[in-house]
Amino acid sequence: MNTKKNPLDRLMYGISFLFDFIYRILEEYSKIVMLVIVLIVSAQVICRKFLGFSISWSDEVALLLMVWMAFISMAIGVEKKLHIAIEMFFKKFPVPIQKILNVINSLVTVLFGVTLIVYGVRMTQASMGSILPATGWPGGTLYIMIPVSGVFICYYALIDLFHLERFRHRELEEGFQKEENT
Repeated sequence: MNTKKNPLDRLMYGISFLFDFIYRILEEYSKIVMLVIVLIVSAQVICRKFLGFSISWSDEVALLLMVWMAFISMAIGVEKKLHIAIEMFFKKFPVPIQKILNVINSLVTVLFGVTLIVYGVRMTQASMGSILPATGWPGGTLYIMIPVSGVFICYYALIDLFHLERFRHRELEEGFQKEENT
């Protein structure tokens, strides 16, 4: 089926491309963030234990990056269907019940994503007036990844709920993986 003929399908492909492209950037970014966290914490330990001084901003930046990683990881988990599930009991239900439970699961996941968006935006806005003490950055930078992850959680849960996998751009993921291997 050539889905590019229908204007609605073209719109869905465009929206999906935008989300998949940004998501792939976040996924690659998360790998870098993990490395940076390890480097910052290691440098702090070495400086404190062996050189006799502390890096004043290291704890704050490591915390900020860990918070960001936690929320990016949630979105990655939803996209890859890695969220917690009790398969042993689920498989014992009849197929129609399994389908209903899958719909309920997707709806709860969307609701969770919407909650992250709404309250994440509120937290970010409310804390933008405060300043992080060591870096001097706005306090909202700590929370900015919460609504971002909420958007991606909603997006991937809706893709799953409405069976819209055909609009996904898997070639973006393959392209990033090829770049890593070279």
